[in-house]
Amino acid sequence: MVLAGCYSCPKELICDYRKTKAEFTKRKIQMKRYYIAYGSNLNVRQMKFRCPTAKVVGTSVIKGYELLYKGSKTGSYLTIEKKKGGVVPVAVWEVTARDEKNLDAYEGYPNFYYKKNMKIRLSETGKTIDAFVYIMHEERSLGIPSQNYISTCRFGYTIFGFDFKYLDKAYEKSIKGADRYEK
Repeated sequence: MVLAGCYSCPKELICDYRKTKAEFTKRKIQMKRYYIAYGSNLNVRQMKFRCPTAKVVGTSVIKGYELLYKGSKTGSYLTIEKKKGGVVPVAVWEVTARDEKNLDAYEGYPNFYYKKNMKIRLSETGKTIDAFVYIMHEERSLGIPSQNYISTCRFGYTIFGFDFKYLDKAYEKSIKGADRYEK
């Protein structure tokens, strides 16, 4: 009987199966997904360090969301939350499974941020793709980010030619919200 390219004993079948499984595992690791970045991962230098095989595929906007700085006592970072009429400029990266694992660790997934799949239209090509984005758990409070984090995000906005008004608005809203929580 010929099965999976083997002709004789079960030992060959087992070896062939292992080879096939290894090839499948290798293909799975190399599978590409699309990741939506809106904060510090717009910083190409930082992203290349964290995810060396990631590639920028384009830019887009997430409609119906707004940027906010939220977090914990250890720091505040950008997130997105639903808001009617809101717009968030984003970059879209092609990432491997290994890149995604590195992003999971950086983003504190699943405890700090969770993942959401979205359909997004690339500005450059008009092509609609499925991509994932990290969103901070909504119960986190508004907070004021460090100057270093703001600089990292601004550098990314500069690279992609995004208007700083989105970052500025998020900062203003977070200052007002943080003041309310401190009183």
